[in-house]
Amino acid sequence: MMSFEGFNSISCNNTNSSAVVSATVPSSVVSLLPVRGKMNGHGDIGLGGESFDPGFLGRLRDDEYESRSGSDNFDAVSGDDQEARGQDKGRKKKKYHRHTPHQIQELESFFKECPHPDEKQRLELSRRLALETKQIKFWFQNRRTQMKTQLERHENVILRQENEKLLAENDLLKEAMRSPVCNACGGPAVPGDVTYEQQHLRFENARLKDELARISSLANKFLGRPVSSLVGPPPQPSGLDVSILGLATGINGGISSDIPLGIDFGDGHLMKPPGGNDIVYERSMFVDLALKAMDELIKLADPDCPLWIKNTNSEKESLNHDEYRSVYAGATCTRNPGFAAEASRETGVVLINSLALVETLMDANRWTEMFESIVARASTIDVISSGTGGSMNGCLQLMQAEFQVISPLVPTRQVKFLRYCKQHADGLWAVVDVSSDINRDGPNLQSYGGCRRLPSGCIIQDMGNGYSKVTWVEHSEYDESNVHHLYRQLLSSGLGLGAQRSLATLQRQCESFSALLSSLNPTDNHSGLTPAGAKSVLKLAQRMGFNFFAGVSGSSVRKWEKLPVANVGEDMRILTRKNVSDPGEPSGVILSAATSVWIPVAQHRLFDFLRDQNCRNQWDILSNGGTMNEMVRIPKGRQHDGNSVSLLRASGIDQTESSMLILQETWTDPSGAMVVYAPVDVSSMNVVMNGGDSAYVALLPSGFWISPDGSKGKVKNEVDGNTTTSTSNNNGGCILTVGFQILVNSLPNARLNMESVDTVNNLISCTIHKIKGALLQ
Repeated sequence: MMSFEGFNSISCNNTNSSAVVSATVPSSVVSLLPVRGKMNGHGDIGLGGESFDPGFLGRLRDDEYESRSGSDNFDAVSGDDQEARGQDKGRKKKKYHRHTPHQIQELESFFKECPHPDEKQRLELSRRLALETKQIKFWFQNRRTQMKTQLERHENVILRQENEKLLAENDLLKEAMRSPVCNACGGPAVPGDVTYEQQHLRFENARLKDELARISSLANKFLGRPVSSLVGPPPQPSGLDVSILGLATGINGGISSDIPLGIDFGDGHLMKPPGGNDIVYERSMFVDLALKAMDELIKLADPDCPLWIKNTNSEKESLNHDEYRSVYAGATCTRNPGFAAEASRETGVVLINSLALVETLMDANRWTEMFESIVARASTIDVISSGTGGSMNGCLQLMQAEFQVISPLVPTRQVKFLRYCKQHADGLWAVVDVSSDINRDGPNLQSYGGCRRLPSGCIIQDMGNGYSKVTWVEHSEYDESNVHHLYRQLLSSGLGLGAQRSLATLQRQCESFSALLSSLNPTDNHSGLTPAGAKSVLKLAQRMGFNFFAGVSGSSVRKWEKLPVANVGEDMRILTRKNVSDPGEPSGVILSAATSVWIPVAQHRLFDFLRDQNCRNQWDILSNGGTMNEMVRIPKGRQHDGNSVSLLRASGIDQTESSMLILQETWTDPSGAMVVYAPVDVSSMNVVMNGGDSAYVALLPSGFWISPDGSKGKVKNEVDGNTTTSTSNNNGGCILTVGFQILVNSLPNARLNMESVDTVNNLISCTIHKIKGALLQ
């Protein structure tokens, strides 16, 4: 049905005559005919309830003649004439002062460039044209008024023409409605007069029937039983029913139920109804995608799933990708040439109850904090369903995240995905992720930013006493050509961004939180700090770790600029940025340099060497050749003594003269280890240790990240300029990532010189050389 909105009134305005011509165009179909007759005949047109004066058009033409510009009277009237009109009518009016053609030409030329001259421009024109400023001012006012009148007159002509077209189309539609034709036989149909409202109700009824059939099919598939209550008088639904219907129709925070959804024709495709909302159409597809992903996750997490193959040399499992693609045929599991697929599964016990873990996973900020070394940043784009009964059961969110491997040799993965949470039983939860932009017509990983997250997540089961059994599944496809050969085996083994690393990080973090709660208890606190002081120190150490990860991986947490440098190694990455307003960092130009190398030393041995205070003088230039004394230590774990936050001071230096301390955090787990430190000011740390705000402590972190190499055989690496071959297992070698951040200039607008680049490059090279010399001698 064509719309008549926007043509309800047609007006013709004239400034001098203050007259308005209005033709009312009713919105109903039948009332359009009288309007056309009156307008075509130029007869009486209603104007505020009064009849139209036939002599008005003649007066209107006279007013138009008086208001013309250029050589006409309108633009030739001077400022004196305008001023005389406002004076007493009894006084004799001044004669018209005509502008000369030269003045009018200059004014017109200036008007084209600037219709609204300011005071300075008017003074310049008055001086150049020998006119008063008031004359210039009034001429521009009159010219703008004339321009507006001409535009309105032109628009009225266009509206009249469009109105005539609509009237003609309306006649054709009315004639077609009076003589309907049967689509089946082609003969005349006699349905009687069908109003527009009746036709609209018929269309709405057909749409609602299709929507009801689609929702019933979706709920039936989810519940495993017919949903006959949707047709008859509806009884009070259960919590699970409400969750499903909320996902399908918008109840309880889901899709708005008053907006038409897509129609399912049974072939797996959804058709968007005419006039439907694009966002609602996407959300309907998201629901179906989340349900399929949840079903796949449950099958993959099953211990008896035949798709997993146990390795003969270890207890690790690997996914049979060929069998997987045959079982889950479709675009979501088709592997593109040149892209690698990584899949891993791990089961373990975690010191956290199921509900607390679910709430952490469904909160983007808490999830990032829990998996700080894996998730660089995350946010919730949209909450499609907020769950039922105030719980997370049935919660469906559209999220985006940036996953990182702590190395400059592995690019970060930016993924937009759905996260769906469901409670299967009391104390049994499942949380699944799946990429939201999966192309149903065929996968194109280039459109995913080089990575696609296949159904991944965890099954969480309460075990009592605050513990939970977690089965973690990670499955993704990524562009392997962007990954350095040093990390390809690590990623394929699951220790890079797989289930082993996720579960190990979760176990360590939960144990750390438990240990911190105990250390904050005055009876168990041996750090010498108050609970408020310990919290401030831990918060500062957490920020130090975040900044270190962002500097090494080059994530978008910080706006780094890659610096192309020719005189450094190809595996060295130099980044730079400027800090102006962040009080947590020194102001000026900051340089970050990082690289990764393979070392034929076991992970635990390298970690113990780097965190040892007595060995620090063998590689750290900040130690001034001496050992470090530990002033404060806050433990962050019970199973390993190396998981802690410490405050160090170089020995052999007068404490009254030294103004620098070293804040250090260390931890290790089966997926890797970290030693991060930063020099801090003594006075600032005294404020923090007394419970003050740590956000204003400026620091630049440096340190090490140690990863297992993930290899099962021989590994080649450059050591001291010679190629060596070493048989590597879990204890045979590891990958060491070194990262430094330094302030090269305290002026944010200063230029970076090559001397600073050479300094940080030599610093990293010298540090790696000293570490190798100490461990491989």
